[in-house]
Amino acid sequence: MGELSPATLSLRDLWPGGYTLAYTLLNISERDAPSRRSYWNKRSYWKLGLAGIFVALALSFLRWGGYLLVARNPLPARVDAAVVLQGSMAGERARIATAMTMLQRDSAERVAFSVPKESYWGEEIAPIARNYIERNYGADLASRVDFCETSGVSSTEQEAEALSACIQEHRWKTVVLVTSNYHSRRTGLIWRKTLPKRDPSIQLSVDSVADPDYQPRGWWRQRAYATTWLMESAKLVWALL
Repeated sequence: MGELSPATLSLRDLWPGGYTLAYTLLNISERDAPSRRSYWNKRSYWKLGLAGIFVALALSFLRWGGYLLVARNPLPARVDAAVVLQGSMAGERARIATAMTMLQRDSAERVAFSVPKESYWGEEIAPIARNYIERNYGADLASRVDFCETSGVSSTEQEAEALSACIQEHRWKTVVLVTSNYHSRRTGLIWRKTLPKRDPSIQLSVDSVADPDYQPRGWWRQRAYATTWLMESAKLVWALL
């Protein structure tokens, strides 16, 4: 018999045990393949699940995140006074209308407005404000309106301190704060820390008034609303600390 050429030599001829080893490794590889596929499939499912959760949270935040600034508490049927906090021009008009409606419905015995003592031009604010109330709501309702001077205040905390003294002077025991929706939750937090220092027996609630400058629904669609949300959210976090 002639010698076999290298081209005709097989793995079995060169290494008698190699054929068996290769076959064994091949079988192991084939058995492990489903396990590896299952492992990667599980990882893919986890990634998809996490992505789904993230999308759901993001959509929920966009849908309901604007309401994080808004206080939702039931108002008493009747209070001694509705106290209107200072705000922007558009916001103040909405707050005034809400407070005077409470007075008309007799759900508030009196209304108090937070006002500075005088304007930039040296004019007293209280007489001007009273004329506005009489002209728009009548003398009868205007006679049930008070003005609390809060000159020099530059924050909700300072206004709370000044108005707490005014509330105590009038001996009101049930008070509702009338302020804009985006300002209401932070206002409640600050006042519940401040007012009890004067008189812990005073019952306090907050009325969230719809403000033209902010809409909780779709707050991220307009730059002005989004700016208000960011600023008030930062202040709210600070008030919680």
